[in-house]
Amino acid sequence: MKIVGIAGSNVGSKTRTAMDHTLKIAREKYPDAEVTLVDLAEYEMVFSDGRNYWDYEGDTKYVTETIMAADTIIIGTPTFQASIPATLKNIFDLLPVNAFRDKVVSMLVTAGTAKHYLMLEQQLKPILAYMKAHIVQTYVFIEEKDFHRKEIVNDDVLFRIERLVDDTVQLADAYAEIRKAKDAEYDF
Repeated sequence: MKIVGIAGSNVGSKTRTAMDHTLKIAREKYPDAEVTLVDLAEYEMVFSDGRNYWDYEGDTKYVTETIMAADTIIIGTPTFQASIPATLKNIFDLLPVNAFRDKVVSMLVTAGTAKHYLMLEQQLKPILAYMKAHIVQTYVFIEEKDFHRKEIVNDDVLFRIERLVDDTVQLADAYAEIRKAKDAEYDF
């Protein structure tokens, strides 16, 4: 199984801290999985101009192809102006409409306050549904107060991150079995 974590911003450290912890758990609990972090702060991405993702070059090509090759995706995003950052939206614009078909996608969000709790429900989930993702319905919301010196200090958040990883992998396994059974129905 290929698990790709996306740190969906090119600034700040809280989302990256949360994604590092999340993927550490994925590596520990699922050692057979291939786990990759795509931190958008580390890549020079171009803005989408309508081309197919495989027609881009450099970092943009690498990032989009890495995401397209994933079986599961864990998206980490900060909240900017009560919305997802433009860097993450650009990723969605670079990919085809059905980019997440047969992929399980889960999410965690960092925000300054609880006022942004529904941002994922109202913005990110509809985008993922449009792109045909199998969405893990629960997500992890992490506030400013849950961090201290680039570490998550809230035990409840740590528990929910571990549960998110388990839910993501278990849902991916279930969908893989469903696809396998469906493919076996065909005689070619």
